[in-house]
Amino acid sequence: MKIPFLKKFPGLEKVQGYWRRQGFVKFIFTALFAIFSYQAISISNTHKPGLSVQERAHNQANKLQTNTARRGDILDRNGNILASSRLLKRVILDPMLIDPAFIPGLAQALNMNEEKLSTLLAKKRAIKSRYLPIKKNITLTDPILENLIAFKKQRVRVCIKKPGHAKISLTDKILNAINWQSVTGEKIMINRCSKKRIGQAVVLRQDTQRYYPKSASMAPLLGRVNSENKGGSGIEAEFENVLAGVDGKNHLNFLNKSSKAYFNPQVTDQLLHGQNIELTIDTDIQYYAYAAIKKSVLKHEANSGSAIILSPNGEVLAMVNYPADDPNDKSLYNPSHYRNRVLSDKVEPGSTMKPFTMLLALDQGKISAEDGELIDVSKSIGHLKTNREVRKYGDAITVKKILEKSHNLGTVNVSERLSKEAMYNTWNKLGFSHPLGLIPSIENSGSLRHYSSWGMMDKRTLSFGYGPMNTNLAQLARAYLVFANQGAMPSLKLIKNMVYNEEKVQIFNKKSTDKIAELLDSVASNDGSGYWSSIKGYSIAGKTGTAEMSINGSYDKNGAQRTFFAGFVPVKKPKYIMLVRLDHPKKCYSKGKKKLKRNCQGSNSAAIVFNETMKHILTNDKSIKMSLR
Repeated sequence: MKIPFLKKFPGLEKVQGYWRRQGFVKFIFTALFAIFSYQAISISNTHKPGLSVQERAHNQANKLQTNTARRGDILDRNGNILASSRLLKRVILDPMLIDPAFIPGLAQALNMNEEKLSTLLAKKRAIKSRYLPIKKNITLTDPILENLIAFKKQRVRVCIKKPGHAKISLTDKILNAINWQSVTGEKIMINRCSKKRIGQAVVLRQDTQRYYPKSASMAPLLGRVNSENKGGSGIEAEFENVLAGVDGKNHLNFLNKSSKAYFNPQVTDQLLHGQNIELTIDTDIQYYAYAAIKKSVLKHEANSGSAIILSPNGEVLAMVNYPADDPNDKSLYNPSHYRNRVLSDKVEPGSTMKPFTMLLALDQGKISAEDGELIDVSKSIGHLKTNREVRKYGDAITVKKILEKSHNLGTVNVSERLSKEAMYNTWNKLGFSHPLGLIPSIENSGSLRHYSSWGMMDKRTLSFGYGPMNTNLAQLARAYLVFANQGAMPSLKLIKNMVYNEEKVQIFNKKSTDKIAELLDSVASNDGSGYWSSIKGYSIAGKTGTAEMSINGSYDKNGAQRTFFAGFVPVKKPKYIMLVRLDHPKKCYSKGKKKLKRNCQGSNSAAIVFNETMKHILTNDKSIKMSLR
């Protein structure tokens, strides 16, 4: 309804509409000016001091976006995961934004004690900290995540005390309204309440964690990643470049000439996720060997133990060491428990070298190794005396008996028929002192001195695993592959689909290796030194070894010793070759009476590891048939 006096001034309606429109335009300009001022202040405060406004503006308009590459998995020969990066969540709290009203619901969502949570938040607020990582490594299926997401949607009644005035009477309000007086209530703190969500006070951030499903059994082989998610040791470190991948980087730049309004990403580094690595390891075989090594180290009170199992083509089926830590437990870290002794330790292998002395002598026609051939052991040679051994075995014994009883004097007698050059060349062909190339950064290739520097005692002691050589356990295991390859020796392989030299080195002839393998069968019998290794119903060949440990450059017969067992099964066409080593076992027992022995040897310690491991393997491998033995 129009007011009558407007009829006298028809232009006034137009004028009034004009002023409304003008007010609206002023409001728009004021808002734009406020936004511009805010942006100008932001630019002027952009970090680096000393830069011009134009430079600061450029920095603010240029951003580098990084996309983190996913680390590749490590798998066994059957595709089982040995190491993987799990997607996890981390809960971060901002203590300065969390009102006490949120604490009961938040504690319930986090499955935490309310009082404990309140105390943690209070400590952070006291130092004005805005960062509290309250939960880490939460799996995507953890109920906590679902609870937090639901809680963040809830509205909680939050009351804040603000300064205000107490209420006044109705009369005072009326008198104030007609300006008869000016009365205000007493200044007090008033609760202002409203329903709010917790919002950005709780943040869920994506995280990753390297997870090792096989725990300690694989730790010295795989190693683990460090706090920066980079390989710290083992396979993780050796193949860091393959596993890590390359983070993607995009340069986001504001170009005012561009037809596309904002941020034109330029890829500076292409995102490449890490590649998976497949090992030749069989996790079942690895577990059997690890369990047996751990049990033996504890039972015999040894310092440490290690073992390696090979297939005939040189693939590593198991490589175990103990002690070892669980890499999933970040609170535990002992560098020695990640030490891969199979590759890193050089040792004197003792009597496990005797079969190669016999193989060389048989190949060269120096012995026949037949039952009718007797080796004279009636005379002392060098420091090896005859008295005790002559009384025990007689003046002459067979090659079979030498291996069966691990007879040092008999072995040296055979080595006297060999030249230094022949022994050196054979040991060199067997790979001693040569790198294996499995995990190069940790391998210790051992040594083999040239025969030109040998004295007579060097050649003699070399025949039973001492003197001018030392080796690691993997090299020694590789040498035993000649029994599975008709006298030839392949390269060792640890990574599937990696290019290896497939050429085999022919070292002995087939007839010789078959003959010595047959003799080693008697070692793993009740009459041989490897009596603990025998498994009813299976043909097993092996050789025990006991080597005095050199401490401060000298040996002590009654001191620390290493015990070994080298074995393969079956004797004809072996499918599994296993080498075991125990360092300084202190308590060993006889097989029958379980009586404590005076000395620990390969026969009463290392051979047990072979036995317990192979029982499990053979039980699950139906391709190897039981014999009537």
